[in-house]
Amino acid sequence: MDIYSTEEQQVEAIKSWWRENGKAVLLGAILGIGGLYGWRYFQAEQQTRSEQASEAYLTVLETIDTDNKNTQSDIQGFIQNNPGAYAEIVQLQLAKSFVDAGDLTKASEQLRAVQMSKDSILSTMATFRLARIEAEQGHPDKALAQLDKITAESWKAQREALRGDIEFQKGNRAAAQAAYLASIALSPNPVIQMKLDNVSQ
Repeated sequence: MDIYSTEEQQVEAIKSWWRENGKAVLLGAILGIGGLYGWRYFQAEQQTRSEQASEAYLTVLETIDTDNKNTQSDIQGFIQNNPGAYAEIVQLQLAKSFVDAGDLTKASEQLRAVQMSKDSILSTMATFRLARIEAEQGHPDKALAQLDKITAESWKAQREALRGDIEFQKGNRAAAQAAYLASIALSPNPVIQMKLDNVSQ
C-alpha cells in the first residue's frame, strides 16, 4: 500500500516538509553558490598576484647586476614584498653578483637569509655556497661546519668534493684524500680524480 493514498496528502506532506526544512535548504544553496563564486574569485585573485609577482621577478633579475642605488632599492623592495621562492631565488642571484664583484660579506648576508628557506633545495644551495665563501675568506672550520648541515643525498658528492678542497687548504692531506675518495665513490668525476691523485702524491 502506498505511504500516501491521495495526491492531496502527498502535496500536504511536501508542504509540511518544506515548512520544516525550506530555510535550511535555501541557506545551504545560498552558501554553496556564494562559496563557489568566492572560491573562483579567490583563485582568480591568486592567479593575478602570481602573474604580477612573476613579471616583477623577471624585471628584478634583469636589473640585478646594475650598480645603482635605485635598482638596489627596487630589488630589496621586491624581496620584502614577495616572501618565498621568488625572493629567495633573487637573493641567490644577488649573492652571486656580490661574489662576482668581490663583496663576499654582502654575498654571505644574502645566503644566510636563504638558508632559512622552507624549500630544502634552495636552503641547501645557499648552505653549499656559503661554505665556499667561508673557505674563500680563510675560515675553513666555519666552512666545514656549513658542509655538515648538508644531508641531502643528491648533494653528498659535491659536499665531499668541497670538503676535500677545504681539508687540503688546512693542510690535512689524509682528510682531503678521504673526502675525495668519498666523492668519487658517490659520483665519478675526472676533476676530483685529479685532485685525489695530486693529494695522494
